[in-house]
Amino acid sequence: MGRAFEFRKERKFKRWAKMAVQFTRIGKDIVIAVKEGGPHPETNSRLRTAIQNAKAVNMPKDRVDAAIKRASDKSMANYEEIVYEGYAPHGVAVLIETATDNTNRTVANVRSYFNKTNGTLGKTGSLDFVFSRKSIFRFLPGELDLEELEFELIDSGLEELFVEADEEGNDVVVAQAAFEDFGRMQKALEEKGIELKSSKLERIALSHHAVTEEQAADVLKLIDKLEEDDDVQAVYHNMEE
Repeated sequence: MGRAFEFRKERKFKRWAKMAVQFTRIGKDIVIAVKEGGPHPETNSRLRTAIQNAKAVNMPKDRVDAAIKRASDKSMANYEEIVYEGYAPHGVAVLIETATDNTNRTVANVRSYFNKTNGTLGKTGSLDFVFSRKSIFRFLPGELDLEELEFELIDSGLEELFVEADEEGNDVVVAQAAFEDFGRMQKALEEKGIELKSSKLERIALSHHAVTEEQAADVLKLIDKLEEDDDVQAVYHNMEE
């Protein structure tokens, strides 16, 4: 099947084993949200979103509550959110979102991953022409009339509505809006009683970079190293699948 196939298969098994990592990342989201807007989800939309995403990955409620309580302690330091940008081998653009309590550690680690895989860490803003930040909402289709829903959501900033398969092969509806329309779209979906599986600000590649299977395997080495780092919240790339 080729090296790239084997790497992708291995990464799928790794994703299944990454529940603890997901909990850690959502725990950081909760801390940042509480520090930003307080411990009450009804008045803190970012916290409401983090709790929603916690449910989507089956994060236990006691862990969510513990994270909120921990974040409410004023003596607890907040996490700093930093974005790193660069190029993997073979010219693939890579953007990394991090949340860290030690910026020196984080930048040293990220730089070492690029160096060890023959990539190049660039300057912040150097990939603005490659990625666009979008509001992405995912939910189950159920009995929804998607054509009617698409029409109803246009006034709330909907740019695109489509169906994709999740990792288990189940259909999931994806609603995409502009970065600045996150709150409007979230409110519109909540008012319609739609239970969201996740709601996030994601980076969408505006163009894709073609690579061979051999080259894809090299790129995935860097992406794997980044995704395994505790300070990394999300990794985006423009490699053509």
